[in-house]
Amino acid sequence: MTITAYETDFYQWTQQQAALMRQGEFNRVDLDIENIAEEIESMGRRDRYALRSYLHNILMHLLKWWYQPERRGTSWRLSIKNGRHQIDILVEDSPSLQGKIPDLVAKEYTQARENAALETGLSLATFPELCPFTVEQITGDYWPD
Repeated sequence: MTITAYETDFYQWTQQQAALMRQGEFNRVDLDIENIAEEIESMGRRDRYALRSYLHNILMHLLKWWYQPERRGTSWRLSIKNGRHQIDILVEDSPSLQGKIPDLVAKEYTQARENAALETGLSLATFPELCPFTVEQITGDYWPD
């Protein structure tokens, strides 16, 4: 098995592969199609993972905001606002991610609910079992009272 720059120097590999593709060298043996395809798929997964992470954080902080109004503060507000801003950037760059948000909210809500309970010290039963927020509320300018 030949060791390639992909395994030993990822940056160098990316530069070599990009140069070959820009030159139209698509039939060259050293054009690493399999790893290029893997990296492209990986980029999509990273964006989807980032979206999940931002949604999780927003959900957890919206729950805390709603159920502990006496503890509302700048850090919670900034966390929610920053998450919304980052989602806007991701969706602007990759509009197809917008359609993934409802499913990702459903997947992230359970853990966000559990984390909100742990962070607030409130019983898990305090928080609704199903997400009480719409996608528009999560990603928009909604603040629970």
